[in-house]
Amino acid sequence: MNIETERLLITEFDLSMAESVHLNSLDEDNRKFVPDEVFETVEEAKETLEYLIEQYNGESGPYVYPILLKNGKNIGYVQAVLIDEGWEIGYHIGKEFTKHGYATEAVKAFLPVIMKKMNIDAIFGICLADNVASKIVLERTGFIKLFEGVGNYQGENRKICRYIYRMA
Repeated sequence: MNIETERLLITEFDLSMAESVHLNSLDEDNRKFVPDEVFETVEEAKETLEYLIEQYNGESGPYVYPILLKNGKNIGYVQAVLIDEGWEIGYHIGKEFTKHGYATEAVKAFLPVIMKKMNIDAIFGICLADNVASKIVLERTGFIKLFEGVGNYQGENRKICRYIYRMA
């Protein structure tokens, strides 16, 4: 994977990124919205990266790719994860780098590439209903809201929004 946008590079993880993955995972939004993606130590991040790197050549993912600024700084990730209904997109930008449109830029660039790679014409976006930033990213990148209400989110019944994106 090697996607380049005006400001970003989406590529594959390598183990040298463990510290930045650890640091990006520690912000309060990540703890609130995706607590299973918080890495309390660099070693924990490294172990997860080892697993994710192995998945690049598999068929069921998850397919998780770092988002880098053009200067090489790791600011987050974008991913496609297999769920019961098909595939779901996910993304996170470290708190220090939010409110610059990076998530929107990354998702717009990632969608056509990952959907072609997986030969799919639709992908879901699911977030907690109070995650305003994620809802904005999904809406700005062409996702259509299918549902808002109580649903399963990481094994708990929570108020969620479910979106879908279809290739034109």
